[in-house]
Amino acid sequence: MRKFAIALSCLAVLSGPAFAQSLPLDGTVVKIDEGAGKITLRHGPIKKLGMDEGMTMVFKAQSPEMLKQVKAGDKVRFDAEKVNGQMTVTGMAKAK
Repeated sequence: MRKFAIALSCLAVLSGPAFAQSLPLDGTVVKIDEGAGKITLRHGPIKKLGMDEGMTMVFKAQSPEMLKQVKAGDKVRFDAEKVNGQMTVTGMAKAK
């Protein structure tokens, strides 16, 4: 539990403008499903995940707190990885 609390406090610190700059992908929030821990994003190509074209798709959120910081229509900067076989948003911040 302590490690989780430390990770959350680090995420809060890293959610400012500098953190957003380090996130490599642009997207728009289409839908949030907090109960399922998922977010639907419209995004451009994600080459590292083998996506050569932009699309709208559902991602698992690495942490539930990410979903509380955005709403449908928000422009975001994010990163995604394949985690345990699921496309997962590993970092996200509102874009300026």
